[in-house]
Amino acid sequence: MKPEMIEKETDLFKPVKSYLEHNGYKVHAEVDRCDVVAEREGKLTIVELKKHFSVALLAQAVERQRITDRVYVAVPVPDGRTVPFNYSGMVLLLKRLEIGLLLVHISDTAFKVEAALHPSHYNVLKDRKRQRTVTREIKGRVGEYNTGGSRAADKQITLYRQNTVQVALYLNILGPSSPAALRSAGTCQKTGSILRKNYYGWFIKPARGLYELSKKGREDLNDYPELSSYYRSLFYKRFPEFKTFSME
Repeated sequence: MKPEMIEKETDLFKPVKSYLEHNGYKVHAEVDRCDVVAEREGKLTIVELKKHFSVALLAQAVERQRITDRVYVAVPVPDGRTVPFNYSGMVLLLKRLEIGLLLVHISDTAFKVEAALHPSHYNVLKDRKRQRTVTREIKGRVGEYNTGGSRAADKQITLYRQNTVQVALYLNILGPSSPAALRSAGTCQKTGSILRKNYYGWFIKPARGLYELSKKGREDLNDYPELSSYYRSLFYKRFPEFKTFSME
């Protein structure tokens, strides 16, 4: 993608991510409907990405203030300009709402992100449950496989999907297994619930207390090559003897 091409919100993710990482943040994409969640010294910062400044963007940012005081919106600066259109009004409104602003400048060769406005303290009752959900999600992820700004829920790697992929992969290696056996192999404590609910249709019960991978499960595992590779490596490191006898 050439720097001058900002066709969708996801095009803003890479420069914003680089900016945050340069400033010492660990960056996570698409966490509990937040485009970008950045973490530094135990504190959360949320950034919402949009091609254009809008009421919808403000509504998203205000809602995110229930999670953390540190909320920014990120918008591109049109080619040939130093600030977006209606910049003064935009800044005035963001100051009133106590929301920060990141400007993504476009040059012939690169993107540059500028923190035009930092959020001030926001005195609102925080949604502690939502805050815990976001923190638990990012702490449980084993890698970053999402792109901020994407709303394709069926493609996002949530903590639940991540755990389900691990369960499916281990079943593919071990063959029919009980939830307890899978947990002993290293899957999460919610393995039994994942198997029973079978949200993605990946599992079948060949016998009482046993589960195995369905045809759909085997096919869908191919959609997660990086995550599968990570868990496969983890499994064989712990159980090298299974390399010879694997069901895969």
